[in-house]
Amino acid sequence: MVDRITATEAALQFIDELRTDFGPLMFLLSGGCCDGSVPNCYKVGEILPGQTMILLGQVGGADFYLGHQEFQYYENSQLILDVRPGNGGDFSLDCGRGKAFVTQSRLFSDTELAALKPIDSA
Repeated sequence: MVDRITATEAALQFIDELRTDFGPLMFLLSGGCCDGSVPNCYKVGEILPGQTMILLGQVGGADFYLGHQEFQYYENSQLILDVRPGNGGDFSLDCGRGKAFVTQSRLFSDTELAALKPIDSA
């Protein structure tokens, strides 16, 4: 089975680092302006996904939510969570650590699209 969200080894290591410092984590990519255009990492319970958020899957044991409008854009793509030099979103736990979470995407093949499991709403 193919996943809608995956992560690079660097992203998984950074998730583990943040989990050690903050406990259980979650991600939110909501689109829009400012920090909404990058994946933001939060402590579980720090922010509650709204009714328009979609649980895309998990990366490194952390739920990854995507806004429904963004899902319409990415529904035929796999998102890949990665880490690059930078500061992250102002409200994200990666802020100020010298590296930031980013997403890349790739289109699913027709075979992969047919094998995807249904998504869950928050």
